[in-house]
Amino acid sequence: QVQLVESGGGLVQPGGSLRLSCTASKSNLSLLNMSWHRQAPGRQREEVARIAVTSRTNYLDSVRGRFTISRDIRKNTVYLQMNNLRPDDTAVYYCKADSSRSGKEYWGQGTQVTVSA
Repeated sequence: QVQLVESGGGLVQPGGSLRLSCTASKSNLSLLNMSWHRQAPGRQREEVARIAVTSRTNYLDSVRGRFTISRDIRKNTVYLQMNNLRPDDTAVYYCKADSSRSGKEYWGQGTQVTVSA
């Protein structure tokens, strides 16, 4: 059973930066596709960024050029560097791991990101 723990959320002013971290336990990150999702109040959860086992990355159009997803296999951790944050980035951010081999997916508990002056 993969366990994911996120950290790094908080309150930041517009234009500021935050880095989210997601550490996976009981798993090998190199065998999992990892992604970050977010859910704002009253809205559906959406995928923000993804890094595949192949290291290929993909981004939501509204964050491309501002957010960067990366991973450190040795630390079993995936990161989301968020720059030039905007108020509409405010949401709970969730880390997800999924296995192409088993079809299973796992979610973290979420971390709040609030962008406000």
